Amino acid sequence: MKIVIKVGTSTLAHATGKLNIRKTAELCRVISDLKNAGNEVVLVSSGAIGMGVGKLGLQSKPTDIPTKQAAAAVGQCELMYTYDRLFTEYNHTVAQILLTGDDFSAEDRHENFTNTITRLLELNALPIINENDTVATQEIKVGDNDTLSALVAVSVQADLLVILSDVDGLYSADPHKNADAKLIESVYAVTDETFEKAGGAGSALGTGGMKTKIKAAKICTESGCDVVIANGENPEILYDIVNGNQTGYTRFFAKKSL
Repeated sequence: MKIVIKVGTSTLAHATGKLNIRKTAELCRVISDLKNAGNEVVLVSSGAIGMGVGKLGLQSKPTDIPTKQAAAAVGQCELMYTYDRLFTEYNHTVAQILLTGDDFSAEDRHENFTNTITRLLELNALPIINENDTVATQEIKVGDNDTLSALVAVSVQADLLVILSDVDGLYSADPHKNADAKLIESVYAVTDETFEKAGGAGSALGTGGMKTKIKAAKICTESGCDVVIANGENPEILYDIVNGNQTGYTRFFAKKSL
């Protein structure tokens, strides 16, 4: 199975912006095990700006573009150093790919990065993708890594996109405001009503909320790729997802699966 896994800043980092070592190490162990079982995995990882905030000792996530891009430059180094060190423990080689919106809109660039990812997978490497926040301007930004992960999943013809976040999935209502809200475990079509169930913005250190995740699900399911939104608090949930144990998360079924 070819799987794209998107991990959010809220999974990788503490509220301080500094790395959550335990969860990141667990994530790398589970992904390594999935690869050992014969799956092809592409990791789309947020966290560069958040880690840069922690590394630079900033008090909060910056709002001005120069400081955001400076934090991304520092944090991306920290992020890849951490992944390289952790995946090396399980004899897996990582590769960094930084993309902007132009890499999807320009046909030759899109073909280039798709071919690169395909070759890396053939070589049993683990591509780790992030948006190139240091150079991306508003005009060429994808905008959030939920959308980025969906575009990557479609580009590499993945079977499954898993979006790990700080929520269990899509609820019938906002679970923070409504105690009767129920987790929706299966979604067979992304409609206007689906978007209406989504809450507001993302976490303090991230950029994506539930609406960006549903948008990602719509992009993928219309192209034949299933999407799962799950809580990254326990990375071992990836085993249940890959094995098809449908409990505790939301799966959006691709049109091909119906």
